[in-house]
Amino acid sequence: MVTNEEFAVHVRRNQRELAARISAPYDFIVCGAGTSGCVVAARLAEDPNLRVLLIEAGCHDESELVQDPNCWPLTLGGEMDWGFVAEGNPQLNGRALAYSMGKGLGGGSSINVSTWSRGHQADWDFYATLTGEETWSYRAVLELYRNRIEKWAGEPDPDYRGKSGTVHVQPAQEPLPFSERLMGAAESMGLARFPNANGRMMEAAGGCALVDETVRDKKRQSIFRSYVYPLMAQPNLTVLTGANVVRVLFDGLRATKVEFDYQGELVTAEAHREIVLSLGAIHTPKLLMQSGLGPAQELQRAGIAPLQTLEGVGRNLHDHVSIASVWASEGDVLGPFPRSQTAIFWKSRPELDSPNFYSYAISGALLTPENASGARLPSDCWTQVIGMRPLSRGSIHLTGAAATDPVRIDANYLAAPQDLTDLVRGLDFARAMGRASALAGFSKHQVAPWSYGPAELAAYIRNGLTTFWHQSGTARMGLDGMSVVDGKLRVHGVEGLRVADASALPRVTSGNTMAPCVVIGERAAEFLREPDAPYGRSSSEASEQSN
Repeated sequence: MVTNEEFAVHVRRNQRELAARISAPYDFIVCGAGTSGCVVAARLAEDPNLRVLLIEAGCHDESELVQDPNCWPLTLGGEMDWGFVAEGNPQLNGRALAYSMGKGLGGGSSINVSTWSRGHQADWDFYATLTGEETWSYRAVLELYRNRIEKWAGEPDPDYRGKSGTVHVQPAQEPLPFSERLMGAAESMGLARFPNANGRMMEAAGGCALVDETVRDKKRQSIFRSYVYPLMAQPNLTVLTGANVVRVLFDGLRATKVEFDYQGELVTAEAHREIVLSLGAIHTPKLLMQSGLGPAQELQRAGIAPLQTLEGVGRNLHDHVSIASVWASEGDVLGPFPRSQTAIFWKSRPELDSPNFYSYAISGALLTPENASGARLPSDCWTQVIGMRPLSRGSIHLTGAAATDPVRIDANYLAAPQDLTDLVRGLDFARAMGRASALAGFSKHQVAPWSYGPAELAAYIRNGLTTFWHQSGTARMGLDGMSVVDGKLRVHGVEGLRVADASALPRVTSGNTMAPCVVIGERAAEFLREPDAPYGRSSSEASEQSN
């Protein structure tokens, strides 16, 4: 039996040999080894007759900062973070927010809080309706989670949870007394308690449960480690790190090659079948525009010859916004680990089709510098980290034609007045939850916000709003004029090019986006391998016919 160490040696040797042969054509090229890209590449490479190239700009994941899920805050601003910064926002009193995104094998799944949140029934059914593709419907996605994705380690729930999938998912381990009390407080607010944070809870108007997490034996199980790494000793899967994609090259309107910087040289790789962009909601639209696909005026300003006008590229940017509600506590009630054990979902307006709010609880005070300066923080406190799906939409813009030219990010938070109204309601709900009798003896008084007067609370929100790093929507699915890809993730107006990451989501799912990005990767691989997919000969077939 091969040991882990022996397998690692074999992987390194194999990948060195494969990297020396990148001039040979591939069947598929996947740009970006984040959550979705890892799934696409792995599912394609399961067929030994297909040659797959997975290109990643970042580094490997062999770091304790990655393996230990409690080290995630230390990755922010480091080499595994792209370190984006959104431009100053007048609605946030001019603040320019850090807009972190995973850079390296596994992408966000290697630096996130390891929370597994599938997305609500209404989210998936909305995508199916918008695209006319039943494969995006909740029932179809539920079967995908059950039959292929999840390896559920909690109490058996055969109608909703899978046991033989690829991703190890477990409920939060060793729940603290405070976590049980916090769920009791949520129940006192009319929210049902569920056996886990997915399954039936993602069909309800709200609820609470222990979080589901991609952690096993206290070690992170990233999507790269779950999907790609076990296949890296195969001769048909090449994984490159430190490779920055410059542009997609076309033969007429068909994507055929990818140009990228690798080890100080400009390299071109050819795809006989298709190219997949999985670079995330910032770099996917950037690469599309650099390749001549995007809004006419945007391309003109950057001096890029347009290949296909797609006005929706880089538009519809959004993610979950975040605001903190901080409470003094009787001692350190949540311990030193910066990950929540509980997930609580609710609506701020009854007419919504799914919860637009969620909250997690962690130790300490997670306040922006602007709000921390106005708070009297006790030695022991905890934070309700509140996330909200906004109505406001931002955009991504080029600053030049070169790959090295940075993008300009207009997050545009609070542009829609309803968002501020909803945030006030969300903080009101969180305050009532924190004051519930179930938390007596654990939670003392609220530290922030320190005033619920309308003017003071609005100022607190404008000074304290941040991101949950769930950037989505900038190459969204659909059939209308502002959509970028169709229901099978094919880029409109060209051939041989698809998008598979959160860029394709018309609206961000309820909760964290790692699990939905796995679904996107699975669906993309299915679409690419359909019998009627419009691609030519595989590399193995071409090789046979040339001999």
